[in-house]
Amino acid sequence: MSDASDSAVVIGLSAVVVAIQDDDAVVLTVRPPGASLEGLPFGPFDPRGHRTFELAMRAFVTEQTRFTLGYVEQLYTFGDKGRDAPLADMGDRGGDRGGERADHGRVISVGYLALATAAVDTHAPGSEWRPWSRFFPYENWREGRPAALSLIEDALRRWAAGDPQRMSRARLLFALDGAPWNEERVLERYELLYEAGLAREAARDRGETAIALPALLAAALGEPMLSDHRRILATAVSRLRGKLKYRPVVFELMPDAFTLSALQRAVEAIAGVPLHKQNFRRALERADLVQGLGRMDADTGGRPAELYRFRREILAARPVSGLSLPLLRE
Repeated sequence: MSDASDSAVVIGLSAVVVAIQDDDAVVLTVRPPGASLEGLPFGPFDPRGHRTFELAMRAFVTEQTRFTLGYVEQLYTFGDKGRDAPLADMGDRGGDRGGERADHGRVISVGYLALATAAVDTHAPGSEWRPWSRFFPYENWREGRPAALSLIEDALRRWAAGDPQRMSRARLLFALDGAPWNEERVLERYELLYEAGLAREAARDRGETAIALPALLAAALGEPMLSDHRRILATAVSRLRGKLKYRPVVFELMPDAFTLSALQRAVEAIAGVPLHKQNFRRALERADLVQGLGRMDADTGGRPAELYRFRREILAARPVSGLSLPLLRE
């Protein structure tokens, strides 16, 4: 017979809050008192005190970061249990141990994606905006193939040890041996690194002593996070990169007035790939998503550029697709 803690279920709510800052995609993080790692704003759902998941999540974000959310959508619910699945841990709303602790039983993680038009300084203790490349350095291809991938490739080949199935997965996910890069498969890449024991959360969750990695390889693999938060962040990056192509979601990250160059840099920051300038602008023109404001932005650092706005009214008038991503081919 199992005791009560085996059957107890806690629903943990986490928020991935994304903004563009200095032409980089950044995410709002928290470091609870006593924790050695950063995480996402999070907390447990109380069915007696919280009316809905989303309202509870918004309250956690405001409480922990002093930031008020705008656009929000539910991401995913993680409830799997097993050796190769990152484990959720509410701790004491911040302990950086992994696993499912006996005092609260099993944790079901519900993740949310929130988009902000500016990375406003929250002045909240322990809260910071961090580039998501800090946690996934190998996902940034804007200046070509990341150097981090060469180090990761060697580690994955050692893990595969000649196993054709393992090697095939590594090849397809990490663009090895000439395979194409698919920017949307962020979550699958992180989960493969976790399975291979290369994500530092894996040893923690399995109750094992972490293997000492060379400093350069550790940096290439990215920084670990509290609980299963890096898995939730990977899910958010995958979702957002996919949505760029079928919904005009990038405009939720833009101010009311913007230049086309700033818009392109925001798309590149999210997608992690460089875009062809002329083809990007032609695609924008065909989609009829933006409208010139007839005034110039003199703060571009060079020749003044025209300011544009998103034609938000068309969302109610007709189905609207996302943006084409015409890659810059070297």
